[in-house]
Amino acid sequence: MVSILAQVDTSHDDMIHDSQMDYYGTRLATCSSDHTVKVFEIVNGQQRLLATLVGHEGPVWQLGWAHPKFANLLASCSYDKRVIIWKEVSPNQWDKVYEHITHDSSVNSVCWSPPEFGLMLVCGSSDGAISVLTSQGDSNWDSKKITNAHSVGCNAVSWAPAIPLLGNNSDTMNRQIVKRFVSGGCDNLVKIWKYDENDEKWIEEQRLESHTDWVRDVAWAPSVGLPKSYIASCSQDRRVIIWINTMDSPNSSNWSYKVLNTFDDVVWHVSWSVMGNILAVSGGDNKVSLWKENFDGNWICISDMTGNKG
Repeated sequence: MVSILAQVDTSHDDMIHDSQMDYYGTRLATCSSDHTVKVFEIVNGQQRLLATLVGHEGPVWQLGWAHPKFANLLASCSYDKRVIIWKEVSPNQWDKVYEHITHDSSVNSVCWSPPEFGLMLVCGSSDGAISVLTSQGDSNWDSKKITNAHSVGCNAVSWAPAIPLLGNNSDTMNRQIVKRFVSGGCDNLVKIWKYDENDEKWIEEQRLESHTDWVRDVAWAPSVGLPKSYIASCSQDRRVIIWINTMDSPNSSNWSYKVLNTFDDVVWHVSWSVMGNILAVSGGDNKVSLWKENFDGNWICISDMTGNKG
């Protein structure tokens, strides 16, 4: 069973929408409808507020820590249509280093790419567009936008791991690493996007159809060295679906799926463990459950925890 290691009193003045641990697991960032982002130090079960980041003018939906090789960077997205990238310029002193303001509606999701791709951030918005920001250094960012990525709106984005494609080349050193990410939207679709290096643009590589209501979250599993790719998606249709690709080739479209479970309420979030073998699921039933694939290819619940209400 899951046990509680620590409880954090954030002192936010409104609902908390996201919380993210940093790479080393010693810092926690939280965001809220009170328009703020807070950064805490969590050591030996004890918390200490390090900084409160003020800059958004609406509820802050989601956060993302960049890989530490790029210094301490934190991205936040908000109902105010903006994405802000924050940098710790000195101990516990954070500055706004970039503000992305090209979306026409709420920005609902942000996700940093694997460090092998460089410093890249993908952002999904209710205006139906997806932006991909690439650092050019010195706080300069290039932006590429995928317009009409999802009709009605995009709710979630998640990068694929940076793994070499097998193709027909057996030389590991010369295998191509293709940039990909997955998105989920209000059109009930899960879409896979690939960067075309020749045309220098993002193209829709695959659309995965099975959900019957808005897709609320998507998560591409980290690579564990297996010749498979896993994507988890969850929806207002109360289902979590595991999408499986057993072919690692440049033009692979061999995606199959399995319904992990149908829950009692809308499912809001899915998240993989670092090793990519355990999936955490949370939703409107006020529970967090952990799932793992057994040797028969079936997904079983290995633990669940009910949150405190009120």
